[in-house]
Amino acid sequence: MKSNIRVIVLGLIIHNNRLFVSEGFDSIKQETFYRALGGGVEFGETSQAALQREFQEELQAELTNIRYLGCLESFFTFEGEPGHELVQLYQCDFVDARFYQEQSFTFIEGDDQGVAHWIDLDLLKSNSLRLCPDNCLTYLLV
Repeated sequence: MKSNIRVIVLGLIIHNNRLFVSEGFDSIKQETFYRALGGGVEFGETSQAALQREFQEELQAELTNIRYLGCLESFFTFEGEPGHELVQLYQCDFVDARFYQEQSFTFIEGDDQGVAHWIDLDLLKSNSLRLCPDNCLTYLLV
C-alpha cells in the first residue's frame, strides 16, 4: 500500500464548450473516467514548468495563456489502491490550432499509450461523464 502524497499538475483547456481530457478506466470498479492532461511535478521543478513539460512529452504540444487556478487535494481509489494527490490546476490554451480541429489524439505516457478527447462540458456538468478529481468540476462552473 502506498503511503505518499503525489504532487501533480493538470491543465484545463476549454474550447467551444468542450474540455480536453484523457480517458481512463478502473478495471476493478468497471468505470470509465476522464481527467485533464498533466502529470507529476519533479523535485526542483515549478508546477507551471511541469505542465509545459508534460504536454510537450505526451502530445508534442506547446501551451500559451497559462493561468494558475488553485490547488486541489484529492483522495481516491484506483485499481483497488488508495491514492492521495495535491493537484496544481491551471487553465491554458494550445499554441497549435490543429489541436482544436481534431476530436481525439493518441499520446504517450511513460510506457503506456493513452487517448485524449474533446468532451462536451455539459456532459461533465450533468455528471453523465465522470471528471477526476471530482472537485475539479467546480473550476469549470465559473
